[in-house]
Parts: sequence; structure tokens; C-alpha cells
Amino acid sequence: MSAIDKTVQQINWDKVEGYLRKSIPGLPKEKMIVQQFSEGYSNLTYLVQMGNWEGVLRRPPFGEVPPRAHDMEREYRMLEKVNPVFPLAPKPYIYCEDPELMDKHFYIMEKKQGVVIDDKLPESYGSSEQVGEAISKNVISTLVQLQSIDYQKAGMANMGKAEGFMERQVKGWVKRYSQSKTEEIANLDELEQWLEAHIPVNPETTIVHNDFKLNNMVLDQNDPSKAIGILDWELSTIGDPLSDLGSTVAYWAGPRDPDMGINVVTNQPGFFDRKEFIKEYAKQSGRDVSGITYYVAFGFYKLAVILQQIHYRWKIGEIDDDRFSDLNKAVSNLIDMANQTRNGRLI
Repeated sequence: MSAIDKTVQQINWDKVEGYLRKSIPGLPKEKMIVQQFSEGYSNLTYLVQMGNWEGVLRRPPFGEVPPRAHDMEREYRMLEKVNPVFPLAPKPYIYCEDPELMDKHFYIMEKKQGVVIDDKLPESYGSSEQVGEAISKNVISTLVQLQSIDYQKAGMANMGKAEGFMERQVKGWVKRYSQSKTEEIANLDELEQWLEAHIPVNPETTIVHNDFKLNNMVLDQNDPSKAIGILDWELSTIGDPLSDLGSTVAYWAGPRDPDMGINVVTNQPGFFDRKEFIKEYAKQSGRDVSGITYYVAFGFYKLAVILQQIHYRWKIGEIDDDRFSDLNKAVSNLIDMANQTRNGRLI
């Protein structure tokens, strides 16, 4: 077994290997090799290899986690429903919550072979001027494709509740922020009051990924216009399709943006800016996006809350990682960007 950081060593991989061999028929006889993917801010993800077979293991972070957060079983069940009708979603293999095997529940899914773009383009793509537009359109068309699926025929009607979707979203994220607040931020209260006072009623219900962004996509290694997979379905549900658009646009950083606390690549020449992204989405989807300002402002707010929760856990000593010590600066920037958006100054 090989490992790239200490968290790999906290898991008894021999036990996991034995469980996989009992649960998945026909695995190669070669010894299991484990490698952790680059660690983000949320769930832990590992590449598991046996000979020429590869799978991906997903589990919650070590230590205490907020109630109902990092629900791997729900993500597994969602993939069971989505994969047959949207093959870009990885095929789930097995789910396990046996504490004898691991301290947290986990599941294994298909490994999508391709490129995940985080903060730089692969050399095979060439420059951003050459491929930025193709990648931009790929992200948009893939989102539109996901939202075109009939969730009822796919048996997903019980995977969420469409009625009151945005109200629950807004109130839930405001509550999360209040529970992880560490300092005063200018105009935060005003923003939250505006969000709660202007909640839209979704005229349409679709699958909502709830974390749809470029670095949750797997692209073809040689063709940036082709999607191979969509990852990270933990928060997916059914609801307002414009909520996914708003979040994606919020993550779609531009060259004049301040520090957003995330890795970005879309600020390079050749990529659509946020206005072009929204216009292309409207063209491809045929949806009315005249109210998109609300959803983008909420997208910035949600990202701020995610980073605030991490900063809070760092501040109280629950996680020991100095990467998170100055996330509060990015949180403040994102609140400002949300306020600029709602006042019509950003998009």
C-alpha cells in the first residue's frame, strides 16, 4: 500500500481490501494501492487500485462533523438513481457503514478517466485563449443536459421536495452562518435580510446538483469540449434549476475578482465572463434568466458560508490546518460580492 498523507494511515486498508474483494466480484489479484486525491475543504476522496481496476472511495472528514453534513449514503443513493439516466454521474458500486471497517461510513464508485481542471489547464489543451470558450460552453451544455432529465421518470421524486425549495435553501444557509459566526462583517445582516425578503418561487423543477462547478467536472483529456463525468453529488436534490446556475456563475471567477478562497482558472483570457456565461445558458436552455441576480448573490453567500464553517472549525481548534486561518478574508470578500450583485454592480 502506498499513501500520500497521514489521513491514509488512519484507515485500516487491509480490512477495506478484504471487504471489497468479498463485495465486488472479479477484482484483480494484485495488492490494493491507495492514493488520496488532493484534499479540498470537504469530503475525503481516495483512488483505490487493484491491478487494472480502479475505484474511488468517498467518506466524511475525520473528527466531528455537523449533523446531516457529509451524508455519503444519500450521495450513494442519488447516484443509484442518476447514473442510469445521466451516465456522466459515476456508477456507484458499494456502500458501507460498518464501524469495524472504518470510523465513518463510505462508498465506492466508478473512476471517471479524464482531466479535472482546478487552477491550471493541462498542457495538452494549449492556451486559455484556445480552449476557454470550448470549456465554457461545455460546462453550460452539461448543466443544461442534466436539467433536461425527467426526474420523475428517473424515480427521483422522493429525493427532495420541490415545494418551498428556495425558502429552505436560504433559511438553512443563513442558519449555518449564524452557527459558525466568528466576527462582524460589513453589510452581512442587510444581505441576509434581502435574501429572505426576495425568495423566488421556482416555476420549474429539475435535478439540482447543488455544487455544479468546473472542478467537479471530468473532461476528455484531449477534447476540452467533451465532458466525461460530473462529481460530488452529496448535496444534489430536486428544485429550482436557476439555483445551480447562480452557484456556478458565482464560482466562475473573473480577472478583477478579489480573493474568493478557492482555486480559479476561469479568470484567464478566453473564458466567458459571468454575463456571457448567463447569456449562453439562456440560449441553450431557453429559460428566462431575468431574475438571475438573486441566484448569483445567493451563490456568493453560500460559498461564503462554506468557507466560514471551515474557518470556524479552524478557529475553535477542531481542525489543524493553517490554510484555513485567513479564510475570513475571503468570506468578507464574498459577502461584498453578493451585495454588489444584488445592487446590480457585478453582473
